[in-house]
Amino acid sequence: MARLKLQAWDACIDDSIKAIDLDRGNMKGYYYLAQAQLALNHPNEAFTSALTAYERCIETSDKSTTAVSNLVLQAKKQKWEARERERIKGRSELLRELEDGLMRIKKEELQSLKFKMLDFSEEAEEKADIELGCRKKIEELRSIFAVADPKNMQRRVRAYTRLKQNKVPMGSLLTVKQEVPDYLIDNISFTVMHDPVVTKTGNSYDRATVIEHLKRSHTDPLTREPLRMEDLRPNLALRQACEEFLNENGWAVDW
Repeated sequence: MARLKLQAWDACIDDSIKAIDLDRGNMKGYYYLAQAQLALNHPNEAFTSALTAYERCIETSDKSTTAVSNLVLQAKKQKWEARERERIKGRSELLRELEDGLMRIKKEELQSLKFKMLDFSEEAEEKADIELGCRKKIEELRSIFAVADPKNMQRRVRAYTRLKQNKVPMGSLLTVKQEVPDYLIDNISFTVMHDPVVTKTGNSYDRATVIEHLKRSHTDPLTREPLRMEDLRPNLALRQACEEFLNENGWAVDW
């Protein structure tokens, strides 16, 4: 713990591994290991460690379940971010070349003003127009790239349908917000579920948050009917849906 606070990540990893070697059931060892791995930008290793820590929490009903569950999600998000960086690398190179071209044109236009017989106010006005024109072109270029992004296409098609049905101007399509389906949202924490469980009444909650709720009240958070820990069952279909969504939309962890 002290090494974590000191941000001595490598030493923390060494200590955690030693602790795990001594006791494979050491939840804190995996928990601290995952935090250090995440800090060093090793999301795949961090996700594996965090998931193991989470499983230990569930087995022992550890009070750190919520914190460990959040760590699993953060590792998942960092994995997604790493994939996204690789995915947009090629696209960003093309975008950067086009933006550089627009900037060169702007520079040439500004230099050409020196050969015009303009007074101070006229030259200032011409410069402002050139700057504004270049900025608008770059913004339009970035919007075109955003709309053409295959990753966003399905979301934008759905958004287009909603906008058309509601008779909203199509220009709004460029500013459509990213959305999370309601059925993936935990009704206690209002965040995307990581490990959903279902009650006997059919309501689904994230395991970590409903466990915390049951420590305070033995009732279903929505229906207020009696609810015990033994009544919770894994919602495997919903869990798969959550995993698939987060794998493609890691930003939703902080939604």
